[in-house]
Amino acid sequence: AESSTGTWTTVWTDGLTSLDRYKGRCYQIEPVAGEENQFIAYVAYPLDLFEEGSVTNMFTSIVGNVFGFKALRALRLEDLRIPPAYTKTFQGPPHGIQVERDKLNKYGRPLLGCTIKPKLGLSAKNYGRAVYECL
Repeated sequence: AESSTGTWTTVWTDGLTSLDRYKGRCYQIEPVAGEENQFIAYVAYPLDLFEEGSVTNMFTSIVGNVFGFKALRALRLEDLRIPPAYTKTFQGPPHGIQVERDKLNKYGRPLLGCTIKPKLGLSAKNYGRAVYECL
């Protein structure tokens, strides 16, 4: 529920819409073979919950806040199935890989995105050095 309509407390705005229409639903739970107290949960969300064409909105809605729950010892997203009706709302990138390669002047190898670690604490000089080494 947290990833769709729920919260840890009752809020006055709950009565302003039909929450049932937007609820995520767990439709199957399976124990993980050979693991005690571990389960695979299958959850479905109504398409009306998501903004059309927004990958950011979709992922924020599905995996945003729930991964921060202290009550959960471990949680991971193992599979994501997106209905064709929703994928058709994505327009694709504003330009192709060739434009990115031209901007970076990098050809003949994969382009990778990453977050420099540590995310905090590096001086500007060392952060720049780490970025340069990645290029």
